[in-house]
Amino acid sequence: MPTDDSSEDKRNIAESQLKGNTLRVYVYLVSHKKSGVREIQRALHFSSSSLAQYHLTKLVDLGLLRENGGEYFLTEQVKVDVLKDFLQFGTFIVPRFVFYAVFFSIVTGFLGYVILIESVSTVDYLFEGLLVFASILFWYEALRAWTRGPA
Repeated sequence: MPTDDSSEDKRNIAESQLKGNTLRVYVYLVSHKKSGVREIQRALHFSSSSLAQYHLTKLVDLGLLRENGGEYFLTEQVKVDVLKDFLQFGTFIVPRFVFYAVFFSIVTGFLGYVILIESVSTVDYLFEGLLVFASILFWYEALRAWTRGPA
């Protein structure tokens, strides 16, 4: 039981501290696993390396990173509110809505192809219209999540 409470406390503290540039540094390290101060400064376009160092030290103090010989490594990945709707594939962080959008786009395209080949009823056209609407809606939400997302 104490481990659940301490991990929950750690998550709450991390959520309250992971904002702005600190969150940007954290997301960068989630996707790259390790990095140095200068690399983060260049990648995130910080004005100085001391600013990158400040945010890295903050993450080390939170227990999310560890420092070894000037390089910082991700020790624990916390799913804060901003990252809950995203999945990680290698170095890419992608909104979950992308998968729904791709699925509905494929189904819409397949049904559209079937409608072109065969003579179909009015209900099929209605169903195709609903699928087009769902595809557009999911692509909109995916792009919206991407632009408002963590990176």
